[in-house]
Amino acid sequence: MKNAAILISLILTAMVSTGQSALDFNLKKAEYLYHFAYECIDQEYPNKPNGVLGDDSYLLPPREIHPAFYGCFDWHSSVHGHWTLVTILNQFPDFEYRDEIIAKLQNNITKENILKEIEYFQDEHNTTYERTYGWAWLLKLDEALREWDASEAAELQANLSPLVDTLSLKFIEFLDKLVYPIRIGEHSNIAFGMSFAYDWAKKYNTELATKIEEKALEYYATDCDCPLTWEPGGFDFLSPCLQEASIMQKVLDYEDFSKWLKTFLPDFEKDPSEFMEVAEVTDRSDGKLAHLDGLNFSRAWCLFEMGHTLHNRKMIELGDQHFNYSYVKMDSGEYAGAHWLASFAVYALIKSME
Repeated sequence: MKNAAILISLILTAMVSTGQSALDFNLKKAEYLYHFAYECIDQEYPNKPNGVLGDDSYLLPPREIHPAFYGCFDWHSSVHGHWTLVTILNQFPDFEYRDEIIAKLQNNITKENILKEIEYFQDEHNTTYERTYGWAWLLKLDEALREWDASEAAELQANLSPLVDTLSLKFIEFLDKLVYPIRIGEHSNIAFGMSFAYDWAKKYNTELATKIEEKALEYYATDCDCPLTWEPGGFDFLSPCLQEASIMQKVLDYEDFSKWLKTFLPDFEKDPSEFMEVAEVTDRSDGKLAHLDGLNFSRAWCLFEMGHTLHNRKMIELGDQHFNYSYVKMDSGEYAGAHWLASFAVYALIKSME
């Protein structure tokens, strides 16, 4: 037993030293993570609508306002819950619960339901609904459906497509108007929105991809000395500094990004652990404090992105530490985190393998 433990330790050390994460998105993790999303995408309550009421006629149950994405406490969490399930089926085509998952996806992402969702975004009081966090996750869902090699995927993607067109256009229009970047650690962080949207746009929408490239450079090209040691804020689930680095890594080539990062986060590459430590979560029943588990996962994927690009072992090792702290505590029985954290964990696992 002792020799086996030593061997495993040596293997993990070797993986990290060669620029690989010690994490593995295996079937066991998929079977653990899928149920969080599977159980909540059609769980209507508790629910946080987040929309604007125009008059009494708006007072309807969530399933009538958002027939596709009414579960998982709020609209955006429902969207990335759907993304989680599609991504797991894409990674594991013979997944044991494949048929049950597909049945739920087909029940929610129908042509009629998506047209009803579009009506809401066209309502005069809700034109900015879910800007831009929910929009970015919707594009991620479309990307996952396009890349899912299954006969059911094409119909689901075709049903979703009109909403994708609506929100991608809204994204362009918003970036045209946004003079100053939004640098917070929660939903409105524009670097996060642009980073996720760019993954989709560079494959499927040249106009949005070009706009994101232009705005990323406009917002961030001259940034320097990002105060990473000021993070995290108490309610953060995104790192303003690392999310900015994420989008800049995508729009700059290797040489330019490496040069930019040395100015933006001086000495970060030498030992990132001197600038940040794993975020502590004290109460997972408090939805805002539970955000910090999400921060650990989102930091992890940013560290994996940079670590793989720059071949930086310390970044990848720190990403593993962030992931492991929150992953082992996910099943706390608290819906405040259970309704959304699986998506962040799955995305971090995907990034650990790239």
